[in-house]
Amino acid sequence: MIAITPLAAEKVREISQAEGLADQGLRLRVIGGGCAGFQYDLYFEEAPTEFDERFESNGIQLYIDPLSFQYLDGTEIDYVEGAHGSGFKFGNPNVSGTCGCGSSFNV
Repeated sequence: MIAITPLAAEKVREISQAEGLADQGLRLRVIGGGCAGFQYDLYFEEAPTEFDERFESNGIQLYIDPLSFQYLDGTEIDYVEGAHGSGFKFGNPNVSGTCGCGSSFNV
């Protein structure tokens, strides 16, 4: 299962309405790259594919492809604001390490 916190869900709604994408779900995937090997990728998408894992959390539809799901199962998406900026934060129990800047991970 993948979950999104209430604060992150509110930020997703805010962004989707500002961009005119209010009826779309949120695609979460893992892509290769970064110092540690993998990076998270989030974007809006109209509909899932027939192969996607689908979740609803705090009113947000989440779509995850099967390959990404194996690395993301159990992840919680939060939104944080701080002195060093703001953005989505991924609490992924499958991660064994991250790079120094925190933008990529490995399993």
